[in-house]
Amino acid sequence: MGNALTPSGRTDGQILEALAQRDLHALEELYDRYGKIAYSLAYRIVGDRGAAEDVTQDAFLAVWRRAGSYHADKGSARNWLLSIVHHRSIDRLRHVASSGTLIPFEELPESSGGGAQSTLWQQAWTNVQGAMVRKALERLPQEQKKSIELAYFSGYTQAEIASLMGVPLGTVKGRMRIGLQKLRVLLGGLEVGASSS
Repeated sequence: MGNALTPSGRTDGQILEALAQRDLHALEELYDRYGKIAYSLAYRIVGDRGAAEDVTQDAFLAVWRRAGSYHADKGSARNWLLSIVHHRSIDRLRHVASSGTLIPFEELPESSGGGAQSTLWQQAWTNVQGAMVRKALERLPQEQKKSIELAYFSGYTQAEIASLMGVPLGTVKGRMRIGLQKLRVLLGGLEVGASSS
């Protein structure tokens, strides 16, 4: 993907070179190409549209500032951008968890039924579940943890994970299956999704 062409005919690498030269059109091109997938990843991690938009904007700003530090030999531009989105999303979750910041009632979306109070409890339960899953993930062997994180938090397919990790597809499938089974045991009844592409 590092050599994928944009409508302008520039590769991702050329776009990042232009970004390092402070070319705003290059930033627009990069956003047109990867903005949706970056937002999708952020939303999957933070679970809030506004926060996902903030994370995505922050990630593209970071790419703008650090474009000169990108090295194609360390991975594709897409993977570099998505790793920034991933880290910024996790930082956002950690900040919310450590600061205890709650969303004000007036900013909570309407729910069918119990109003803002019900939505607040749903949000709190979702946050507790997320913290439990992250804690359980930390207890898995590194290969299983990384495979699950790449699939569920970064949006990679199993084939892409196999390529990224340099292992056969069957190995990735096995690691994910065993890792998800261990997560179910560790979480004792809390639903853990098992769908993967």
